[in-house]
Amino acid sequence: MSLKEDDLVLCTVKSSGGTTVFLEIDGYKDYHATIVFSEVAAGRIRNLREYVSPGKKIVCKVLKVFNDHIELSLRRVTSKEREEVLERNRREHALRNMLKNVAGNPDEIIGKIKEKYDIFSFFDGVKDNPKILSEFLSDDKIEKLAKAFNEKESRKQSVKKRIILKSFSETGMMDIKSVLEVNAEIHYLGSSVFSVSVSGKDFKEANHLMSDVLNEIEKRAKNKKIVFEVAKEK
Repeated sequence: MSLKEDDLVLCTVKSSGGTTVFLEIDGYKDYHATIVFSEVAAGRIRNLREYVSPGKKIVCKVLKVFNDHIELSLRRVTSKEREEVLERNRREHALRNMLKNVAGNPDEIIGKIKEKYDIFSFFDGVKDNPKILSEFLSDDKIEKLAKAFNEKESRKQSVKKRIILKSFSETGMMDIKSVLEVNAEIHYLGSSVFSVSVSGKDFKEANHLMSDVLNEIEKRAKNKKIVFEVAKEK
């Protein structure tokens, strides 16, 4: 499958030189992939290695596609897009491990699955209707894989964000405490930064719950005249 502009890809940072970062795109090793420094992060970069150290896995957006060269951007990827790509990668990795124990040729089967399904929709489809496995596996292997899927999907998925809350009121500490009385796990990290964690039956539900929690915190903070910000992902 070929890449096109605005596609999101998981990459491994190889090296950097001059004003360019060199990467390898997972599943597309034949492409020569690069990011110019201006597309790493907005504003001045004080420590490039915080963003693109060699060996680091990062989610990038495709800017331009040439014959064997792809220009990418890191700074244009939203936090939501990043989480979705990483979750899709985790699911594909889990699927490969499950198939390896059942069928022995996971890459070939995954290739066939991805021709027809998105990884998210395949997981959801198997959960609701295990019979779709018959498109890719023999009957004697379906029961084993369906059981593995049920065990995987029974484990809750969690989403975590960092937020910044600042108050200049005399009752600031009490106000912030009341703002954070939401249905989530909250931890103070120091310097007005808090971690917020929520869990759901799957990534989509957890992400939806996180959105609701952040909207509620933002609304309460506004009423209390507290500065609210979702911290940028490093």
